[in-house]
Amino acid sequence: MAGPRLPRAFAGFVLAAFVLLGVTLAADFDRMLSMLKRQGGSMALFQDWRQLSETSKSLSVQEKLKRVNEFFNRKIQFAEDIQIWGQTDYWATPIETLAKGKGDCEDFTIAKYFTLLEAGVPNEQLRLIYVKARIGGPASSVSQAHMVLAFYAEPDAEPLILDNLITDIRPASRRADLQPVFSFNSKGIWSNPTASGMPAATEVGRLTRWQDLLNRARAEGFEF
Repeated sequence: MAGPRLPRAFAGFVLAAFVLLGVTLAADFDRMLSMLKRQGGSMALFQDWRQLSETSKSLSVQEKLKRVNEFFNRKIQFAEDIQIWGQTDYWATPIETLAKGKGDCEDFTIAKYFTLLEAGVPNEQLRLIYVKARIGGPASSVSQAHMVLAFYAEPDAEPLILDNLITDIRPASRRADLQPVFSFNSKGIWSNPTASGMPAATEVGRLTRWQDLLNRARAEGFEF
């Protein structure tokens, strides 16, 4: 699950660009709260999330990852889409997940992704990764579709994996139970998650479910 590689001569430039980019997402919390109320969500949970988003901006990246990962793993109950939405596969926005207080692996990953963007982590350092997870450990022959969030400290660094299955944030080399299929963020898609360089497709419209979610997130008050 290696990150995208760039020539070393450009690595310093890219990292400097990360710093200059700063916050890549700004949230309209008033609009979000209004949307959450319409869905009958808990104001207390929303305020806890808003405080997390705002206070995390001044923390180190490692602490941001830790707090955001723990928040959703502890505050959101796991449930299948059919139980929550009456559909077999629905990608919820962070506000929808907070309103329900429940979500599946995609919902956990999406909520962590948007929250880390709001906390100031550059988009270029985050990827949502579809994986095949071996149930029972790396030696198991039983697998299921799963999604995790990957953080790349540098373009060619080994990513750290944020997962709703475990609270510990571990490097990809310590997650032998996960086999990557493809990865993406709001800027593009990597059809080969271990490929180097730019995304295979800069048009996220290739993944229609993701494009639909991005549109709904913008309508809720997220800007990215």
